[in-house]
Formats: sequence, C-alpha cells, structure tokens
Amino acid sequence: MGINSERDLADFLITYTRDMAASDEDPGAILDRYFVPDFEYRNDGLAIDRQRMIDHVRPVRRNVDTEALASDEWAGAEIHEALVSGDRIAARWTLRTRLRKGRTFVAEIYMFGRLAPDGRIRRIDQISRQVEEPE
Repeated sequence: MGINSERDLADFLITYTRDMAASDEDPGAILDRYFVPDFEYRNDGLAIDRQRMIDHVRPVRRNVDTEALASDEWAGAEIHEALVSGDRIAARWTLRTRLRKGRTFVAEIYMFGRLAPDGRIRRIDQISRQVEEPE
C-alpha cells in the first residue's frame, strides 16, 4: 500500500492504527506494508525504531478493547486534515480508543513525514497530546 493522495493518507491512519492495535497479524508484516525497512519515527522527540514499534504492540493489544475496535462503535481515527505534496505528508488527527477497563484514551496528533518512491513511509515526526474525553 503506497500513499499517493490525501485519501490514501487518511486510510493509512485508520487502517494502520486498527491493525496494529487489534489484529492478530504479525506487527512486522503490518510495518512492512506501510514503512520502508529503515524508517525513522519520532514521537514527542523519542526515536522509535522497528523493534521498539513491534515491542510497543504487545501492551497495546493487551489494553485495547478489541471488540470495540472491530465494531462500528470504534470512533478510531478522526482525520481533521491530511495533506500529500510530492514525497511530503502531514496530518492533524485525533485517536480515540476504548480500553478494556472501560476508559477511553484520546490523543490529538500532529504528524509530518516523508515518503519513499514506492509510497511507503520513510520518516515521521509526530507530536501527540493526550486529552480528556468530556463526560
């Protein structure tokens, strides 16, 4: 799957997030679909390599309410803006997911990146901010 348009970028944010959190698929295979092997990923200044991303999936899959993710109730990724210009991408979006213990995790995410020639992601620089869900 290559990112070539704003629609592709929005689809990536939704599908990648859901698959990494709720799929039984090997996280490495999911990463290979969307990222080049030597991708660079920075979230809130923290460099995340391939192995760290894979290791992060285990606790996420344990804590996320996978039934909610698989259903139509999952709000998931609300894409506010998605831009693609040549090999550059940018998005402003909200991640919203229900956890197994009933709490909802919400984060605002601002993402900037570069694509490889095949449309997979070469680099992401991202800032996220956890927000409280209104009661």
